[in-house]
Amino acid sequence: MSSDGYLDPESDSYDSRPQFYIGQHDTARSETLTDAQYTHVLNSGFDFVTTPITNHHFRQRVVELYKSHLQDREQWGLSDVAKTNLSLPGPVVPTLTDEDTSYGPSSYVGSLIAYSSPWIDLCSPDPIISSISRQVLNMELVYASFCGARSVIIPGPREDESSSAVMQYSRCIQEALQAANRINIIVHMPMYREPGLEEKAATLSSLLGKANGAGSSAEKEIDIFTTWDSWHTVRSVCNYSARLFVALRIPKRIPEKNLQERWFAEPLHYLTLGDHIFQQNAAGRPSLSRHHQDLIARYMRLKHYPWLILSDVGPGIEALDNLPDPMAIEFPSLAEASKALKESRKPMPTRNNYVAYMKHVERQQPPYSAMETPPLRSFQDWLQSPLQPLADNLESATYEVFEGDPVKYNQYEHAIANAMIEWKGLNKPTAQSPENSDLVVAVAGAGRGPLVTRVIRAAESTGTSIQLWAVEKNQNAYVYLLRQNNLIWNNRVTIVKTDMRGWAGPTSPSGQPYKVDILVTELLGSFGDNELSPECLDGIQRHISRPHGISIPHSYTAHLTPIATPRLFADIASRVVADPNAFETPWVTRLFALDFAAQKAPGHPRFQQAWEFAHPVEISRADQFAERHGNAVKFHTVGGGSISGSSGVNDHNARHCHLTFVCPTRGVIHGLAGYFESVLYASQVQGGTEKVEISILPDQIDRKSKDMISWFPIFFPLKQPLLFPPDSEIEVSMWRQTDDTKVWYEWIVEAYAWVGPKTRVKVGQSEMHSSRKVACLM
Repeated sequence: MSSDGYLDPESDSYDSRPQFYIGQHDTARSETLTDAQYTHVLNSGFDFVTTPITNHHFRQRVVELYKSHLQDREQWGLSDVAKTNLSLPGPVVPTLTDEDTSYGPSSYVGSLIAYSSPWIDLCSPDPIISSISRQVLNMELVYASFCGARSVIIPGPREDESSSAVMQYSRCIQEALQAANRINIIVHMPMYREPGLEEKAATLSSLLGKANGAGSSAEKEIDIFTTWDSWHTVRSVCNYSARLFVALRIPKRIPEKNLQERWFAEPLHYLTLGDHIFQQNAAGRPSLSRHHQDLIARYMRLKHYPWLILSDVGPGIEALDNLPDPMAIEFPSLAEASKALKESRKPMPTRNNYVAYMKHVERQQPPYSAMETPPLRSFQDWLQSPLQPLADNLESATYEVFEGDPVKYNQYEHAIANAMIEWKGLNKPTAQSPENSDLVVAVAGAGRGPLVTRVIRAAESTGTSIQLWAVEKNQNAYVYLLRQNNLIWNNRVTIVKTDMRGWAGPTSPSGQPYKVDILVTELLGSFGDNELSPECLDGIQRHISRPHGISIPHSYTAHLTPIATPRLFADIASRVVADPNAFETPWVTRLFALDFAAQKAPGHPRFQQAWEFAHPVEISRADQFAERHGNAVKFHTVGGGSISGSSGVNDHNARHCHLTFVCPTRGVIHGLAGYFESVLYASQVQGGTEKVEISILPDQIDRKSKDMISWFPIFFPLKQPLLFPPDSEIEVSMWRQTDDTKVWYEWIVEAYAWVGPKTRVKVGQSEMHSSRKVACLM
């Protein structure tokens, strides 16, 4: 399939919605399918099949091993107390034989998903049973790896109440990752402990007549987050291993959104759907509730969307065992050959009803939107270092990516046009020029000129006569601008190659300087100010005419919210060896697989404003301010209250915030998500047009700048995940710091829990993080 066809909606190969890959799992299966059985299952519509690694013969050998060990201890004449002596040698599981497994290397091993024995009891309080279980698990994983398995599903803990049992299970998974170091381990977990739908498979403890310790769920209050707690313990003990995933068992009754989003953020590999969650429709065929369909559709929007496993929906063991074996008769008689020929002419097995229904659900999914094109999906949770726009010169391809967003430039053009209309409507004077009285417009940081084009279009649409200047420091982009001016703009633009902070301003042919009426820039970053827009505008705003001059954008605000994003945490943790500053770098990323820790509460919204910048700076001595602060890097006299080694002339661009977020349910925080909003132009006419805005806030982007893709959010990570209990308050402190040569951020997160009507205690705190070593250079 060519990439062109993949991107072209008119192509037959274009994927307009996620594709379902559907597997079959039979909880009663104890042997690997034969070639004929495997082919039969695939012909029923399935894409892959699960297979046990060992069989009942091996299980019985393990049971006998335990019993013989107890008999040996009896023969040794040990007392009851001595029988529990852990210093005595325990049983060692002997190696696998060909009688213990029918699983092995095959041409289709990639379509077989190995499933570890459900009777393995890692959580048993009996140290002998847990030791045997651990040995069996490692043996199965190593053998599956030898056979070519790329991943193995392991049943999760049976219950969550015993922290000792869950920790014991977690330790075994950590060891298994080391023992089988070339395969992925997928822990099979229920979304929550749904009463009546617990695991039915016998464990080694129950096979030996031991109590497994799990109480009756019918007598307990249901806490829907306990299974997530257990999973969090497992992956924390395993240090967020990149080879550890979740197979999530979908319940019959879909839980509240909070839990759905919590699991959405986790590394999902499979969604498993048992026969019990399907209903019968009027035609007697299986169907899912609307809530189940919505959940699946939501999870399928992930870049690496999970595959689906249907459990116990057929074809079952009996049907597969009764299939004719084409290899049963090596030298058939004529009669036998005739019979085999007739058998081969039987119609292929019809598509399984459950598979047919799931394919119907696949077709009913919403098509990919404009925000879900293949390139945009590829950016989901992909970490990018922030740009250094002042220190580095961008490549043409980078400019081209930015220019591919029509929403952003439409909003800019709308803002410029509104400013021109109102300028004329209010009869404002233009900047004084000896030659003419045209409106003077400057585009600072012009790049390849997209804003220049939009200024020209706005002037033409409003009938405004303008004098247009374009300022750009990138010498390579400067060449491109000159060519654009000759070929596209009809030499209507005066192009200046310089850093905007050092620009002397517009001048007449006779050398007479004058001011700018409208200054247009696109210096905004994912956090608003993180690409040094305030510092750049300090250096050029002295050229804006006073008091009527306009800056577009007019203002911008930074916003924060705490989030859980295990995938990003694991990604950053894997980079620390090569990049020691990975956890102190504000990463630009299209946040997607995340869970918002905070909920909206009175006085405490989910997304909170950190600070704001507005331009031009409204002060009475603007020229003196610009003369000093617009050239801050030239001053080296240390101010008494400034950071050591700086003059303090950029201190007015430092900021601090302290925000409080409300978290009703317990959870974990891996960092802070940062967003921005900007007012490009605010009407100066009473009762005039509404503000022209752009926003990347999740709850505002559709209202203010729908489908805008120019900016992804910014992510401020935490070195260690911060776990918090229910009814917590998360307090975030952040600073924007500067020493006149660079700008960086510092952040710290605290968790408080209420223990009384008026009393709360601190239950957790992150380290103080600082991006000073990777600061944005001025």
